[in-house]
Amino acid sequence: MTRGYSLEEDLKLLINNSKYRSIKEDSLTKDNTVEAFHAADYFQLSDLQDFITRTVKNTDLGKNYSPELLSKISEKPLSEDNILLNLLVETVAIMPLNNIEFGRLSITGFKYLLSITHEKEMSFATPEYEVFRYSAILAANQVSNDVYNTLIELLPTLEQLDNSVRVGNKFIIDNQTIAEELKPLIEFIDFRRIKAQIIVDIIEPLKIIPTETILGIYRHMALLSNLNLSNTRGIPINEYGYVWDEKACGSKLIIEDDGKVVHAPYGCGFQNVRAKIALEDKGIFEWDVIIEKHCGWSWVGVCASENLDFERFAGSQSTGATVTVHLDMNKRTCAFTVNGTRYREVSEWKDLPPKLYPVVSLCHPGRFRIQPHRKN
Repeated sequence: MTRGYSLEEDLKLLINNSKYRSIKEDSLTKDNTVEAFHAADYFQLSDLQDFITRTVKNTDLGKNYSPELLSKISEKPLSEDNILLNLLVETVAIMPLNNIEFGRLSITGFKYLLSITHEKEMSFATPEYEVFRYSAILAANQVSNDVYNTLIELLPTLEQLDNSVRVGNKFIIDNQTIAEELKPLIEFIDFRRIKAQIIVDIIEPLKIIPTETILGIYRHMALLSNLNLSNTRGIPINEYGYVWDEKACGSKLIIEDDGKVVHAPYGCGFQNVRAKIALEDKGIFEWDVIIEKHCGWSWVGVCASENLDFERFAGSQSTGATVTVHLDMNKRTCAFTVNGTRYREVSEWKDLPPKLYPVVSLCHPGRFRIQPHRKN
């Protein structure tokens, strides 16, 4: 009792001693951050907990090691109001799962991610089919390397499906073992968001999903054929789709910074560029266009897939202005926020096409950056 009290007092003194403030942040690593947070929680040191959470949020710890930290913190039972857990879930949720190498995120950590984001209005980067794919391969990885490699072949990414990649036809001997490993995750996967053709052609033949689950999916499809569901849970984020498309770009415009920035060099008149991401199906899509250098007049909006015409005049904005586009494909409506002020839906736009792209028009010396919108 005395030793515990002494340690608690020592920790409090350490936190409040300015001599140590400069080294505390540097002393946190991916190996000790979670243990430090648990210790602070045990001794009810809320200031230290807040400091650790801020450090994870504002440094490379969160950017580079969120999957590992989520795996680590999930080793102990946690309540859903745990501040570090929620921060890590929010951070991993906006990372496309295809970019998280297998082995970085444990099944337990992944279960926390799915359970907390399930049917919640949270930003999420990964379509539900890719959520299932990651779950199944993660489960297969617990069985054997052979099963893991087989399932990677049998479960192509959505990008591979779009490119008509042929799916393998290998037989999975250990499908029941995979099904058992997958069982804790199944209830947090929303199969209603996955296209029927993918379920029929790819998922069901694997025989790793319980029959009653498959039947339930088909019942939903039969009874609710017009269900307004996006293919991504929460508020969809597609980090890698919100980049400018060099194939749909004015000849004089220059795209840089991995596609995030477009600028008009000297001598460039008004030209258009659209983003790679196609906004279709159902769902609400939001993105920001940051005007890093204005060009007198600028247009920000959406265009149909058949052409690159302007669809909305956003006005003349100064350097540093941020235009957020709010596109609701369920209602086929669009609204804009400029520097934090949201304007009404554009009532003049009726029956927007079923497939749209973000688009801007600019001239010299304009420089525009695109990024998915994140609510503060």
